[in-house]
Amino acid sequence: MQLDSNQWNLVYNVFSFGLISMLACTIYTLVSQQRVLPKYRNALVMSSMVTFIAGYHYLRIFDSFKHASANGMVKLDGSQDAFNEAYRYVDWLLTVPLLLVEVVAVLALTSEVSRSLIMRLVPASAAMIALGYPGEISSDQNTQVLYGVLSTIPFLYILYVLFVELGKSLDRQPAGVAETVGRLRLLLIATWGVYPIAYIFNIVGDASSSSFVTVQVGYTIADVLAKCVFGLTILKIARMKSMAEGMKEDH
Repeated sequence: MQLDSNQWNLVYNVFSFGLISMLACTIYTLVSQQRVLPKYRNALVMSSMVTFIAGYHYLRIFDSFKHASANGMVKLDGSQDAFNEAYRYVDWLLTVPLLLVEVVAVLALTSEVSRSLIMRLVPASAAMIALGYPGEISSDQNTQVLYGVLSTIPFLYILYVLFVELGKSLDRQPAGVAETVGRLRLLLIATWGVYPIAYIFNIVGDASSSSFVTVQVGYTIADVLAKCVFGLTILKIARMKSMAEGMKEDH
């Protein structure tokens, strides 16, 4: 895949932006542990884990892109020194279930309700990612469509659990928390919506340099929103709940 200098620099800089965003968010959520009550710190730990895992994989993606490039030519032929898209799927397989678990953790629901939600959300999210990968790496359009449809099924189930099952538990949350969780779910849908759009773009679009750049930039921006902004919102909810339960606000 031949990229011109502007395209190559854009992808290079976007990967760099993704990497530093993940690392900065990891540090911030780690040092914010003392700003919330102990029972909400697990949610912040998981948020830090999400961005740390993503940061590591962005380092690998960054290195893979540099090593696969020579004079603007990026190798995408699946060889040992080609650009490795699989790093993204390994990242998503680990971080997407954690994203969902941290939503449940920050609400501090009863053990029974939390366990029930986690036992449904984690397998569904893992299935969604695992089913998407064969379509991502396939060059056969029928295979791409098949796995795209299959991965959509657990995605729809996750939405059902988040909006219907989790929604039943929001009435007992402190003032403002239910609205923030509602915005959190919308953020999740908005950012996750980028991934299937990019996936579809791979199916119907031409294998051109512009399509490669569009997909990589789209995935990276969606990752930053889905992990960093999501994690900061989790911190906000933990702070709101901590203050509602008597913790004094920092000055």
